[in-house]
Amino acid sequence: MGWKRVSVLLKNQVQLITYPDSLGGNLSTLNHLLLNELAGLFTGGVHILPPFPSSGDRGFAPLTYLEIDPVFGTWEDIRCIGEHTDILVDLMVNHISQQSPYFQDFLRKGRSSEYADLFLTLDKVWADGVPVQKDIDHMFLRREVPYSTFRIHESGEEEKVWTTFGKTDPSEQIDLDIRAAITQQLLRSFFENFKKNNVKIVRLDAVGYVIKKLGTSCFFVEPDIYIFLDWVKSLADELEIELLPEVHAHYSVQYKLADFGCWIYDFILPYRVLETLINRSSGELRRYLANRPANQFTMLDCHDGIPVKPDLDGLIRTDEAQQLVDICLERGANLSLILSDKHKSEDGFNVHQIRCTYYSALNEDDDAYLAARAIQFFVPGIPQVYYVGLFAGENDLERVAETGEGREINRQNYTMEDIEQQLDKKVVQRLMELIRFRNSHQAFQGEFNVLDSPDNQLCLNWKLDNQQCSLTVDLQTYQSVIHYSDPSGCLVAYRI
Repeated sequence: MGWKRVSVLLKNQVQLITYPDSLGGNLSTLNHLLLNELAGLFTGGVHILPPFPSSGDRGFAPLTYLEIDPVFGTWEDIRCIGEHTDILVDLMVNHISQQSPYFQDFLRKGRSSEYADLFLTLDKVWADGVPVQKDIDHMFLRREVPYSTFRIHESGEEEKVWTTFGKTDPSEQIDLDIRAAITQQLLRSFFENFKKNNVKIVRLDAVGYVIKKLGTSCFFVEPDIYIFLDWVKSLADELEIELLPEVHAHYSVQYKLADFGCWIYDFILPYRVLETLINRSSGELRRYLANRPANQFTMLDCHDGIPVKPDLDGLIRTDEAQQLVDICLERGANLSLILSDKHKSEDGFNVHQIRCTYYSALNEDDDAYLAARAIQFFVPGIPQVYYVGLFAGENDLERVAETGEGREINRQNYTMEDIEQQLDKKVVQRLMELIRFRNSHQAFQGEFNVLDSPDNQLCLNWKLDNQQCSLTVDLQTYQSVIHYSDPSGCLVAYRI
């Protein structure tokens, strides 16, 4: 059991994160942009947030992974992008939509459905099918109870099935029984379809919840989780697909995955960079960079928010974190909160994520924002840039007020006309130049070091043979300078 060596199939270059309709309206336009206006920027790949038919959560409740929502385009569009750019897509490995053909068949026929064994009816957890509150009290819950009750159409009988997530009752997201042969066959069909359509990387969304075991939290249950990861990794290896498990948890859980040999997300970095720039002190960031795993995808912003709890539990003082949160709130942010009292901090601090654009979090200061991106690009790992971040987008407060959904603050859609205007912005042009530098300089394939510096500076260095590049950020002025060796080995200064 277990693999210890991280695949080197991925390019150590910058990736883009975008919804299928956020850049020009569809996948065909996204392909055009990658080949033209954005050419040379995202040579590391593109993470296309779920383009599949979905019943909600902007794509994160897929009905199936075998189809592309025709609003976005077709599998041919995906294949075309994959001809020139590595594609990353999400697989919600823990659950599938209530509106999926699989669960709809179960709702009609109950246990006689050919898909019945896909789902966790409660008799698979408790022998008599009756939930026991003492067991539930041990669990890490995302809703009041971890199951939903449905009425079977043909028989009129009630069935309780496991539902980890969902704001409605019954839930819109139905958990899969990953131990069942039919589930493994279904997952295989999804992976084989990804392979056929030029998908290179699959993000295993909500993978920490796939094991349900009485007497545990039902979150990241060891060693069972590694047995599942071994199985899915062997499937992915067979198809030459790379995996990226997505787990929001105490950082020690992430580090276990990294030690196991997985690529992981650096959910600590966004907060640490923001803290460094707002407080104008590099001490905490330097200490963090000294011992973090290198096999990580780095990001500053995404379709959700800047992670705080539980990702940074044990790494931050909650009084200092609250001060940072308050500054972001003054700059227009809103918050995702921890609902369960037992998972809040002892002093009541309960911020799960800070929802805002990273540019607005830095008070729309161009130099501070470019410094943040420079730091991200110099930190070991594969850097991802969210499409709103590419354009140094500002908080969309009108959209939040219109929808009542706090996450809409950072989910703007851009028309082609909008994109042309955004690309003319000076801060965007500076960022694109920085991205191209990160993609092209050979030193980033070498050895990384955090150099000694006073707290009001940050100095990072890469070296490969006679090639090197160093970043120095002045945290008083937010001025950033890169000294790098040109092809002849001479050092050149590049002011970002």
